[in-house]
Amino acid sequence: MNLHAKCKEAAEYINGVTGGFRPEILLVMGSGLGFIGDLCEDAATVPYGDVPHMPRSTAPGHAGRFVFGKLSGKNAMVMQGRVHSYEGLGFDQVAFPIRVAAALGCATMAVTNASGAVNLDYRPGDIMLMLDHIKLTAASPLTGPNIPEFGVRFPDMTAAYTPALREIARAAARELGQPLKEGVYMFFGGPQYETPAEIRAARALGADVVGMSTVPEVIAARHAGMDILGFSLVCNMAAGVLDKPLTEEEVLDAAEAAKGYFSELLLKCVMLIDN
Repeated sequence: MNLHAKCKEAAEYINGVTGGFRPEILLVMGSGLGFIGDLCEDAATVPYGDVPHMPRSTAPGHAGRFVFGKLSGKNAMVMQGRVHSYEGLGFDQVAFPIRVAAALGCATMAVTNASGAVNLDYRPGDIMLMLDHIKLTAASPLTGPNIPEFGVRFPDMTAAYTPALREIARAAARELGQPLKEGVYMFFGGPQYETPAEIRAARALGADVVGMSTVPEVIAARHAGMDILGFSLVCNMAAGVLDKPLTEEEVLDAAEAAKGYFSELLLKCVMLIDN
């Protein structure tokens, strides 16, 4: 069974569980940020393990399930946790749920992540609007024969993060009186944290934050023609910035502390997006 057929089978299973629910927006929630799914109204929950061909999520702070329901007036598909390449998965597997969402008719994705600050003007708790990303690994969810049902062979990544959605994020932040950083996310494969030398290199290349997710999903979503909005929650200062080791506990603690204002911003953006 090829990848397109597997995505169709997964989408058909989900349609059977949800009664044909058609999501308008997919929200991919990073480490400790899955609480957004708990805000869905009239929700149906589908564990990843129940969906045919769907990889399981094993990372801390990732519940590993889909939530389908109403969020800020929109039909939302929320990923409470994601899967990562460092869990032993290929980029095509990491991107699988994005392609399933596209098969369900979803045309917009809001993606979030927890990150470490490279930019010395950033602090834990800051939210960064993603303007672009850097990926220096050769791996891609598009490697191999192109599947035209997903998209074209050579998708353009000039505006991977949709300019109109970035404007909506800025407007939402202004309306809420929230500060909003804007910058570039750099992908590292993990699961080890980056070295101080790698962080200095990332800063020299123009990165503002670093993390271990997001980019494979964004590539697959752009390939499928989806509009994309990205937010990065700064959970710590990256390696070498402070004289202390990095831990996963501080990432989850920062996500917990940001629940109120992060959800307020994201829900406002969902409300303002015109599908």
